[in-house]
Amino acid sequence: MWSGNPVLEQQTRRTAVPPLYTPEQKLRRDSTVWTIVQGVLAPLQFAIFVVSAVLVVRYLLTGEGAVAATVSIVVKTIALYMIMVTGSIWEKVVFDRWLFADAFFWEDVFSFLVLALHTAYLVMLVGGLGTERGRMLLALAAYATYAINATQFLLKLRAARLQEAAESAQRRAVAA
Repeated sequence: MWSGNPVLEQQTRRTAVPPLYTPEQKLRRDSTVWTIVQGVLAPLQFAIFVVSAVLVVRYLLTGEGAVAATVSIVVKTIALYMIMVTGSIWEKVVFDRWLFADAFFWEDVFSFLVLALHTAYLVMLVGGLGTERGRMLLALAAYATYAINATQFLLKLRAARLQEAAESAQRRAVAA
């Protein structure tokens, strides 16, 4: 229905999409320590990813630095496991589901692909399977999926911020 207020109309159209968080979920999100943990681990894991990706590409291009690249992949995988475990705890606190909450369903699905590729690398490394180059190529594939998954989460974070800004603007418009 048209209210005659273009700002309010635009806000109403935006809220036609289901909100990412209910008010109760937003409260739980903002009050849990796990939000802070995720906020620290995500950029830390990204920094480890960047360093490791450089080391892996360096190895693939020059054949040098296999040990440094290998150690960095293991550290990146540990960081991934940490963020996956703490992320599932965060989802349980916020959405009352360990994983696959509606708001993050596809991000979680893709996270399992990322986790599977990183784990496959570790299995190959520990089992002495494949060649060093083959393992590094697998790590690169795991990193490509991680980059896509990180982008999914960044877009979701942006959507949450836009939703909150729209809700705030709507409250101001109603109050005016």
